[in-house]
Amino acid sequence: MSIEVRPATAARFDDVATMLGPKNPDASVCWCLSHRLDWKTNRSLAGRARGEYVRELCGRQVAPGVLAYCDAEVAGWAAVAPRAELPFARSRKIPHVDDLPVWSVWCIRVRPGYRGRGISHALLEGAVAYARSQGAPAIEGYPVDNQGKKVDQTMAYVGTRKLFEDAGFAKAADTSSVSGGFHRVVMRLNLR
Repeated sequence: MSIEVRPATAARFDDVATMLGPKNPDASVCWCLSHRLDWKTNRSLAGRARGEYVRELCGRQVAPGVLAYCDAEVAGWAAVAPRAELPFARSRKIPHVDDLPVWSVWCIRVRPGYRGRGISHALLEGAVAYARSQGAPAIEGYPVDNQGKKVDQTMAYVGTRKLFEDAGFAKAADTSSVSGGFHRVVMRLNLR
C-alpha cells in the first residue's frame, strides 16, 4: 500500500468534494468550513454555495488543506491554515500559547474503508510538511485528550493527543474546549 499526501489545489477539487461534500449537493453540510469561517459567514453559506466557497479556497495560492491518496485513490483530508486566518485566532476556549504566527491543523478525515491503515498519521505528517513549506514557524492542533478511550466517530475529526504525540507534537496548553465528552489540548510542533 502506497500513501501520498498532496495539497488540496484547484486541480484536486473533485477529490476534496469526495472527502468533504454531501451526496446531495444541495445539503448544507460542514465542507470543513465550520472552524475556517466566522459564525456569521458560515451560516450564510447554504447548499451548493458551501462547495463553491471551498472550490474558491482550493484556487488560492495557499491550499486549504492536504489530501491523502492510498494507491492513487483519495482516502483522507486534513485542514491546515495560518491560525490568524481562522476563528481559533479569537477563541476564548483554545488559548494562544504565545505570539508566534502558528498554523493550525484542526480536521482530519479518513474515508470509510481506509481507516486503520495509517492514513491519519500520513495526513498529519503531510499537513506539517505543507505548513513548513509555506514558512510556518510552528504548527498546532487541538485534539482530544482521550487517554486511550474510544472517541465517537463523528467527533474524531479533531484527532487524539496520541496521534499528535506520534507526529512529534508536545502538549503546549490545556483548553476549556470539549469534543465528544473529552477535554481538548493544544499540541504544538516547532518547525524551525
